[in-house]
Amino acid sequence: MKLSTHAPAKLNLCLYVGDRRRDGLHEICSLFQAVTLADIVTMELAPGDSDEVICPEVEGENLAAVALAAFRERFGWHRPPVRVTIEKHIPIAGGLGGGSADAGAVLRLATHGSGVAARVEELQELAMSIGSDVPSQVEPGSHLVLGAGEVVERLPKTWHVAALLLTTDAGLHTGGVYEYHDRLVHERGHHSRQLEHDCGMLTEAVTLSVYDPLEFAALLQNDLEPAALELFPEAGNALELLREAGAEAAHLSGSGPTAFGLFGSREAADAAQAAIAPRWSGGALTVHQAPSDYTLVRSSED
Repeated sequence: MKLSTHAPAKLNLCLYVGDRRRDGLHEICSLFQAVTLADIVTMELAPGDSDEVICPEVEGENLAAVALAAFRERFGWHRPPVRVTIEKHIPIAGGLGGGSADAGAVLRLATHGSGVAARVEELQELAMSIGSDVPSQVEPGSHLVLGAGEVVERLPKTWHVAALLLTTDAGLHTGGVYEYHDRLVHERGHHSRQLEHDCGMLTEAVTLSVYDPLEFAALLQNDLEPAALELFPEAGNALELLREAGAEAAHLSGSGPTAFGLFGSREAADAAQAAIAPRWSGGALTVHQAPSDYTLVRSSED
């Protein structure tokens, strides 16, 4: 029996960054939306005596392997050995949370495959020990994310998203972008964002709006964007292309360098993709909000 699930990319529709905490992580307030760009993660019995994680695109330690080992230790699931295979579609180190999405997918697959009656809250607590973006990927969807990523408020609505992503083969290390952000704040004599006030405004806008994040487009800001643009100036060209093509909001997602533009309709996003693709050296892909059943675990015979 083989189990499989989608591991969707997440767009940071906005990302507010506050002070660095004692544990070295930054306080954030962010609006996450799972989209239709996704890795496909499968789990089946391993042919050998130990777990395997197969993902040739990722060098070094894979968060999916960390998640599997953490699940086994936390819930005492020791047998049988399994093979996890990841079919990558999300750009690596692109600000779209691909590694975190894969780790969240493994937690879903392990829960299903082991029969462990783990509550979502338990999985999210475990996920925070794997990475700050992983808790929101246990149940991907629409989330307001607070703390350093460990406070995940699932929203009762799914945003209608028609977005164009401009990706690149280059990647940015999240920790490096945060460090550069801190340096810019210090050099320019700025104060860190007052998260309580600004997140309150965002929360009110999210509550009062219907289904379209463009209803509060002025609040869709990414505090890491200046640092990411300094480290990877080409991303600025991507933002310009999106704005010229009619994007009603254009930003980097997370720590970048992937740029996204939000459009008023899927037709407008598709038209922008056709116009921009010949002028952009990387990938140009239209995406939409992930449907509610997108990340269900499915089983099939080998």
